[in-house]
Amino acid sequence: MATATVKDLTYDAEEVRRRALLEESDSLLDDVEKLRLDDETEAPPQLREAIRALQIRLGRSNPPLPPAALHAAHDLVFAVQQRLMAANPKHPRPNRHAGRPGGQPVMTVVRENRLWKLLTLPPPPSSPPDDSWLELVDATVERAWHRWSYAHQHARRAATERYRADLALAVARTAWSNYWELSQEAIRIRAQMRARRAPGGGGGPPPPG
Repeated sequence: MATATVKDLTYDAEEVRRRALLEESDSLLDDVEKLRLDDETEAPPQLREAIRALQIRLGRSNPPLPPAALHAAHDLVFAVQQRLMAANPKHPRPNRHAGRPGGQPVMTVVRENRLWKLLTLPPPPSSPPDDSWLELVDATVERAWHRWSYAHQHARRAATERYRADLALAVARTAWSNYWELSQEAIRIRAQMRARRAPGGGGGPPPPG
């Protein structure tokens, strides 16, 4: 009994730490995305140091300072988030989208060679999906909402200053479309899970797409 209690406490402490690191990575992504919306191309030194500190807390003994290129810093923080999500003890072997980690963004060209990253929902686990996986789905939808909010604010500022407003509006529309599609997919997933949990409902993860 005592051994089980110690294991439970250890699990709780590790899970609290993992979630705290996820929140920290979310905050760093906020900083990176705000800079990208302001058309910055390089990460400031304090942001690079914060990313390196996160890697150290995640377990790397002496990681190099992240690259100055903002897009590279962006990719690095996403990679850290993927590692943290994969560390979920309930999902030791999460599925993957073809050729890339689940939840990893894909690039799209908006216009004038301006790139924007589209988020994707994490794939269902190998075991029957549970509330822990739904938390990842909700977190991805929330991040898409935040990204649209940043893009919307940037478009309003660009319109006020009459500087590249058409490009900023195109980015905001792309961000909104990404958020809306993810939110509708999340609603569909929840409805399917409720149906499967109802008496007489089937089991197994929802079908893709």
